[in-house]
Amino acid sequence: MLLAYTFGQVMWTMFVFFMWVLFFWLLFSVFGDLFRRHDISGWAKAGWTFFMIVLPYLGIFIYLIAEGKGMGERSMKSAQESQAQMDSYVRSVASSSSPTDQIAKGKELLDSGAITQAEYDNLKAKALAG
Repeated sequence: MLLAYTFGQVMWTMFVFFMWVLFFWLLFSVFGDLFRRHDISGWAKAGWTFFMIVLPYLGIFIYLIAEGKGMGERSMKSAQESQAQMDSYVRSVASSSSPTDQIAKGKELLDSGAITQAEYDNLKAKALAG
């Protein structure tokens, strides 16, 4: 049964499937951007939504042409804000103990025999440097 398909039919089916996936990816991207925007009113959002439902491909392409630069800027701003939040969180977690605490923990490990004197000296130098 599988051999009944020609190479051209298989390629056409793959192309149609790819276009279907591409359509939904664009649709979700545009709707996501549209409803995250704060610079347009609810009526404008409703108008764009209606336009994209009635004429899907045309509505998506017109939105991309009209708002493509703004979509990129909003996406970049969102990514930068997320990165800044992540950096702030990492800094707060990484610097939760003071150099004195790190040296004291290192001394405990040295006294228990878990680390050598050279490892303790290295840990102490890192704690005092950072």
